[in-house]
Amino acid sequence: MQRILSTGVLVGLLVATAAAFAITERLKLTKSPITGTKVVRGYLSPRAHTTAAVNVRFRRKDVTTVTIEDSHGGEVDTLAYRVAVPRGRRTFTWNGRMDDGRPAPDGTYRMQIHLANQHRTILLPNPIVLDTKPPAVLDAGAVRRSFSPDGDHQSDTVTIHYRMNEDAHALVFVDGRRIIRGRSHLTKAKVAWGGKVKGRLLPPGTYTLVVSAVDLAGNRAAEVKRVAVDLRYIVLGARRVHVRPDAVLRIGVSTDAKRYRWSLAGRKGTASARVLRVHVPRIGGTYTLVVTERGHSDRAAVVVG
Repeated sequence: MQRILSTGVLVGLLVATAAAFAITERLKLTKSPITGTKVVRGYLSPRAHTTAAVNVRFRRKDVTTVTIEDSHGGEVDTLAYRVAVPRGRRTFTWNGRMDDGRPAPDGTYRMQIHLANQHRTILLPNPIVLDTKPPAVLDAGAVRRSFSPDGDHQSDTVTIHYRMNEDAHALVFVDGRRIIRGRSHLTKAKVAWGGKVKGRLLPPGTYTLVVSAVDLAGNRAAEVKRVAVDLRYIVLGARRVHVRPDAVLRIGVSTDAKRYRWSLAGRKGTASARVLRVHVPRIGGTYTLVVTERGHSDRAAVVVG
């Protein structure tokens, strides 16, 4: 009798194992009810009023409940409860708050989808990162402070190198107006500025660029850096010079152009030296020296006597 019972138990176990194997294999062959997911925005911050968005494509219509789970599997928020969804794409968004309206703590979350008609629950692998801490700009500076955006391909832009404490896009402002939003979100990168604000070149002068940042969740930097740059085209080394009649005037010319034009007392010419040498008139008086480069000019009073 005991042998018969043992045999019966063994046969039952074999049957149960075979059934479980068959069910497992059938589940393997069953197509997933979700054919694709796309994270539209994977970072969010209630502090910055940004939301996370996940696009889901359903194979067939169903009644769906969508929840947000924390890293421990705990339910944080319900985005949809027994909502009928058609076949195709549907986007679900989360504002970073829990069911009771309080902000959820910083961390990594995932979206879980329950399909009532198919009796399936799927935890999406795509992480959603909630981050409310603002980034900080640790360092910023210009490799070459002076630049001249005159289109001659010589120092037309100024390059700003920066370093952040986390992944973030650089934001650069001049006189309160944003001039750059960096494409890179690496912690260490660079951006270039061509001296324009809203498509228009600024006049020569010294400008203070404020380097800020916005992280992937939308938080703006609490710590920024300031970088002074000189926008110039062509500049004479003095505003007024004295020289004897019929002598040679020597005056510095600051420009990155390979050649520039000059005019003095009816005479004209071109030069390339960084110190311009020109004979002044024999007759005493005050004359105006003008140097020009690609439509930009500077001038100085030359007193002969």
